[in-house]
Amino acid sequence: MAIDSKIAFLGGGNMAEALIKGMLAAGVAKADQILVSDVSSERLELLNKTYGIVIQRSNKDAATQADIILLCVKPQIIDVVLSKIELVANHEKLVISIAAGVTIARIEKMLTNKPRVIRVMPNTPALVLSGAAGLAAGSTSTVSDMMTAQQIFGAVGRAVVVEEKLMDAVTGLSGSGPAYVFTIIEALADAGAKAGIPRELALELSAQTVYGAAKMVLETHEQPGRLREKVTSPGGTTIEGLHMLEKGKLRETLMNAVAAATARSRELGK
Repeated sequence: MAIDSKIAFLGGGNMAEALIKGMLAAGVAKADQILVSDVSSERLELLNKTYGIVIQRSNKDAATQADIILLCVKPQIIDVVLSKIELVANHEKLVISIAAGVTIARIEKMLTNKPRVIRVMPNTPALVLSGAAGLAAGSTSTVSDMMTAQQIFGAVGRAVVVEEKLMDAVTGLSGSGPAYVFTIIEALADAGAKAGIPRELALELSAQTVYGAAKMVLETHEQPGRLREKVTSPGGTTIEGLHMLEKGKLRETLMNAVAAATARSRELGK
């Protein structure tokens, strides 16, 4: 189902481009419904040439023309951006923010004309239409608003609704999680190369193995432990490898990584 609204992206970086690409491919919106503003003229020209969307140099002008405003900017400049659109972001507009660590309360406080607000934590696999995003509702956003946000982020992967108090944990898990998985893929490929497999082939086998395992979890809806049991024979190769992972405290290390990233997200939001 298509969105029948004008959509403004304030910031035309990689995540904005991923969303534009996904929305157009999924038929969620048409090019003439999408506006993008950015400080870089070269970036705007590239997006216009590639996707045929409307470009604007001014955040305020883009926000004025739109029904839905996506804040696709770094948290360090969010206050400046919000101050520029404060007068035009009224209660008739839906504001969706992907600025990491920036709370709904902070956005609602600065936008005094009371637009409806939704906060989102996406992740970089959205660039290949396989992202995971957590969405949290603001104090005045509606069920319809959330459905609209899910359409937008569902065009580039999976979009799930969470309470805002869980957004730091979402950041630590799925927001930072691709970096953990990239490290695992790299380590598996290095191990394959050490065992004699040509490096490029080892990387391909490693990445496909991680992709396939993740797909099995999502599509079979079985618990990872049950799937692990199916590939682990008594006295076999897999149980030997799993034993070494336990000795190396892989599970504990990953849990600690998510906890540390979650704590850092809380710090950045203050």
